[in-house]
Amino acid sequence: MACMYFQEPSLAQFQLRMEEELHKNNLRTLFGVENIPQNSQLRKILDAVPSEGFAPIFKDLFERLRRHKHLEDYAIFPNILLCVIDGTQYHSSKDIHCEQCLHKEHKSGEITYSHAVLQGAIMHPDKKQVLPVMPEAIQNKDGTEKQDCEINASKRFIAQLKKDHPRQGFVICGDGLMSHQPMIETIKDNKMHYLLVTKPGDHKYLFEWLNDFTELSSFETIDEKGRTHQYRWKNAVPLHGEADAVTVNFLEYHLINSEGKITYRNSWVTDFQVSEHNIIQLVQAGRCRWKIENECFNTLKNQGYSIEHNYGHGKQHLSYNMYLLTLLAFYFHQIFELTDGAYQACRTKAGSKRYLWEMFRGTIQFLVMDSWEEMMDLYLNPDDYEVTKTKKS
Repeated sequence: MACMYFQEPSLAQFQLRMEEELHKNNLRTLFGVENIPQNSQLRKILDAVPSEGFAPIFKDLFERLRRHKHLEDYAIFPNILLCVIDGTQYHSSKDIHCEQCLHKEHKSGEITYSHAVLQGAIMHPDKKQVLPVMPEAIQNKDGTEKQDCEINASKRFIAQLKKDHPRQGFVICGDGLMSHQPMIETIKDNKMHYLLVTKPGDHKYLFEWLNDFTELSSFETIDEKGRTHQYRWKNAVPLHGEADAVTVNFLEYHLINSEGKITYRNSWVTDFQVSEHNIIQLVQAGRCRWKIENECFNTLKNQGYSIEHNYGHGKQHLSYNMYLLTLLAFYFHQIFELTDGAYQACRTKAGSKRYLWEMFRGTIQFLVMDSWEEMMDLYLNPDDYEVTKTKKS
C-alpha cells in the first residue's frame, strides 16, 4: 500500500530504500509496519489473501465521507448519488497467466491473457474528485466453462453495492452496453435508478418509434459563448419491439457552437420522469460519465499510479490485490483533495499533482517523518523546519 501510495513503480526498490534504517523508517512511522517480509514472501502472502477482504475498507471510507457530510455535495437529487460504471483491463500478456485470467485466442493461434474489472465511482458534474467503490473482478471462476464478461460483472457489482449501502440511493450511469432490458431489470430489482447511454445502432426500434410515432418535447438555451444547448425528451417509450419490452424515458442533447456545428451529441434512457425542470441536471449527470475514463482510469494508468504495471501476477489473488491496493492509494488521495486543508495547500503550492508526489518521494528518501502531517508541514514551511533526523547515506 505504501508503495502505491507514493506512486513508486518498483515494489522491490521501494522496499530496499525503506529498509536502509533497521530501527526507524517511514514504513513504521507513516504506516505502522513493524515486520517487513522479504519481497518474494510478501508477494506469496498477498497472493493467498482473498480479494473480498478489501471490500470493508472501501465501505468504511464511504461511510466516513457520508457521516462527515462530504457526500451531500455529490447528490444528483436528494439522497441519490451518481455511480458511473465501466470496465477496464489492467493486465495483458501472452505468457503470464493464471486460472482466473480471461483469454482471447487469435487467428494465428496465439492466446492473450488478461485481467479486468468492472469499476464503479461516485462522481458529480461539479466535483473534480471521483470516489471509487469496491470493483467487481471480471474473471473466470473455478468450475465454469463460460468466460466471464462485463455484463455479468455489472450485475454482481450492482447487487453488492446495494448490499453494502442499503439506505443510500443510487443512479447507475453506464454506456450503451448496459442499456438493455436485463441490466435495467437488475438495476430496478435492486431499487436503484438508471441513466444509460443509448445509440441508434444499438436501439434501432426505439429510435424508429421516436421518429415515426411521436413528437418530442424540447427546448434550447444559448450560453455566454454563443453556443446552443438543445434538449429533447419523451417519456414512456418502449425499449424494444417485443411484447415484454420495458418502458423507459428518453432524453437527447445537442451542443452547437456559434458557427452552427454540432460539437457534442448524446442520448440516454432513464427511469426518472423527464421534464424541463430536471432535464438539464440529467444531461449533466449523463455527460459526467467521461470522468470515469479521464479522472479515474486515465489517472490510474498515466498519472503516476502505474495501474497496468506488473507488480506480480501470482497464482490466485496477487494481480487483483495489487490493483485494489493501487485503487485504495488513489482513493486516499482523492479524499485528501476533497477534505484535507493542508493537502489542498500542498497541491496549490506544487502546481501539479505529479510534482507534489515527486517532492514527497524525495522527502522520504532522506528524512524519517514522524507523521503525514509533519511531511506536509515541511513542504509548506521548509524555513521553519529544523532537520535533525537525517537517514544514513
